[in-house]
Amino acid sequence: MPVRSSRLVDLNLLTVRISSNLEAFDAYAYFSRDAPEGTAPDHEIVCVDLDRDPYDPRVLGELGDRTLRAKRFRSGYYLNHIFGDPAYLVTEPGRSFVFGRRLERTVWPYFVKRILTDFAVDHGYLHLKAGGFTFDDGGATLLVGPNGGGKTVFLTQACLAGARFLTNTHVLVRDGEAHAVPSAVRVRRAPQFEALIDGHGLVPHLESGDFVAAPELLFPGEPRDRGRVRNIVITDFAPDRPQGFERISAEQAGLFLGLFADAVVNYGLKDDLLGHHGGDLDAFTATLATLRRQLTDLAEGARCYRANVDMLDPSVRTAVLAELASVSSSVVPDAAGPVGP
Repeated sequence: MPVRSSRLVDLNLLTVRISSNLEAFDAYAYFSRDAPEGTAPDHEIVCVDLDRDPYDPRVLGELGDRTLRAKRFRSGYYLNHIFGDPAYLVTEPGRSFVFGRRLERTVWPYFVKRILTDFAVDHGYLHLKAGGFTFDDGGATLLVGPNGGGKTVFLTQACLAGARFLTNTHVLVRDGEAHAVPSAVRVRRAPQFEALIDGHGLVPHLESGDFVAAPELLFPGEPRDRGRVRNIVITDFAPDRPQGFERISAEQAGLFLGLFADAVVNYGLKDDLLGHHGGDLDAFTATLATLRRQLTDLAEGARCYRANVDMLDPSVRTAVLAELASVSSSVVPDAAGPVGP
């Protein structure tokens, strides 16, 4: 099987080797950090483009996995809203093969999410869909929310205002400590990013009109690898609704996290997780109970907020970041309205 390019990527707590039969593979652009050569990868992903090296689909169908995920891949459905040509999965311990076309649509959208979830379950971490940043004292703020709720704007404005970038979309949490998953950041073509996009030849994102860039190109200071979770912020920016930044209860936050941040729920990985346990119902349900307990503990150990604020407004941004940076909160629970200076 020809391998014409390869990259050993560093995901902080684990490493993954991605290989392709293409000399240039767009999937590499989604990763911002390489692991030192010689590092033994925790998992390998081998992507074979059938336009470059044709294989008989009938043979691939016979060799491929018999899982629900493999069946969906063969129908051209990868994960969530990501579709493409039919693809064929062949899974071995520690290694995944995928045969198809435009396979960059499978690496970050599916394989990384599954590998992170499997790693988290096996090592006692909680895998969350969340952005995050830290302050100079190491206190971390995690950002969760619905799609289009303003997480990226909140994260970007915080980092441009002096906070340190932690993570864009994935974080592994254990015992109140958030561990970053280094990745590129989505950039929309806007006047302030034109020179960056064109000057660095950024790779287009899977979503039309966007690009991906390493956080080091966007923000001052080195990204952080970890931080103690101080705050959890639910971002849901809607300018037509009353603006405000308010404390909410840990119970409210935990319920929200269970639907909008838990990786298994968000990415539809329940069948993959059951397969990871070899179909063992007892082990599977024990893992679900552990994940629920970890979510509850995380919310109870942090200050939880709901944010409907315009982070592009300098006065609002300053007040919100001052509140999040403080060691003791000046916002009382259930207080409506924007944070004061």
